[in-house]
Amino acid sequence: MKHTLRFRAYLPDDVESEAWHQIDILRQIRNHAVRDYYNSDYNDRPSDYDQHGKLTEWADQWPTFAEPSRHAAQQAINQIHSDLETLKERRNKGYNVGRLNWQGAGEFRSVSYNQSRRYNVDHNTGDDRFVRLRLEKIGWFKIRADRTVPAAQDIDEVILKKETTGEWYVSLVTSVEDTPVKPSLGEIDPEDCVGVDLGITSYIHTSENLSVDTLDLTDEYDRYAREQRKLARKEHGSNNWEKQRQQVARAKRAIKRKVRDYQHKLTTWLVQEYDVVAVEDLDVKPMLETSQNAKNKQDAAWSRFIELLEYKGELHGTHVETVEPHGTTKECASCGVETDKPIWVREHSCPACGHTEDRDLNAAKNILTRGLKQLGAGRSESTPVQTALPTFTPQRERVDAKRVVEAGSPGA
Repeated sequence: MKHTLRFRAYLPDDVESEAWHQIDILRQIRNHAVRDYYNSDYNDRPSDYDQHGKLTEWADQWPTFAEPSRHAAQQAINQIHSDLETLKERRNKGYNVGRLNWQGAGEFRSVSYNQSRRYNVDHNTGDDRFVRLRLEKIGWFKIRADRTVPAAQDIDEVILKKETTGEWYVSLVTSVEDTPVKPSLGEIDPEDCVGVDLGITSYIHTSENLSVDTLDLTDEYDRYAREQRKLARKEHGSNNWEKQRQQVARAKRAIKRKVRDYQHKLTTWLVQEYDVVAVEDLDVKPMLETSQNAKNKQDAAWSRFIELLEYKGELHGTHVETVEPHGTTKECASCGVETDKPIWVREHSCPACGHTEDRDLNAAKNILTRGLKQLGAGRSESTPVQTALPTFTPQRERVDAKRVVEAGSPGA
């Protein structure tokens, strides 16, 4: 599987200027390729290979298109078609998706290379804290070696990106061969299975009745709002405006980093603690468009949480099953009868069997049941579905988000 290492990059002024110049040209190539794709006949849309062949023609018409690395331009086109495949997959799953958007100046911020002859790594810098990296047509620059930097031949892809804060980062994509083997269905202990409900009153609620609070980002958002107000008072496009725009970006980055750190610690704990993790596959976009509490849902970043969970499941040898969320709140985890309940009703009470418990706990149990059924589909051996759910409701344990951030896991 692929594993990405991210490093802070320090570009000399001339290299930085050239890198940003080439990235902007790649943005224009990308936009032109998107327009070429959508302007083509619906039944004869060009492939990435077709558009690679058009690069020479485009460079003859617009000479600036020849300035960046030809390989980097092909990578930008490959990304378009990768995004198109993602849109197609989501459309086939029933999601309402649109088209690829035109990207304005400053919106396209990266360049990538996936052939080792396009880059080089120099570990002999005389300073253990830094390693030098060279990218084709961009030049040499330093990266901070806060972990081992692989040799060029061990790197599958290099991505150089300028963040909105003005800082540069390099992502090195490598292959991890020796990942743990996921346990077979017959080897899974019911106690090592968990269902995860992505909550409203809490960030997650598990089938073992563990509730983890959402992060309190009040101070971070107050700072972000202050910086935004300062930006509004600057003359747009001036040097002071640009400096303040970077302050706004840093305030926003602080929020993103805190949420990402929180998610990393939660997902790592889940895949290390359990052999099977079942989670609901939410379509977050319509929830953000219709909800009165959209900002909090965006802070939750559930889509990224699920992506991290799946990625770490592969890395740690854990089964991660995403299940259809529809009906998990309505169904009774004891008898399966559906009961409508408004969102403010926080307790599940089944009129058929009399089963009563916390609404989120009931949903988490249903998620676990669905995940185990998906995992056992088509297998002859018995599954732990019938025994994975507890016959009693344990005492609810609530974990403050601060404990997760400081200690690294809910159980610490």
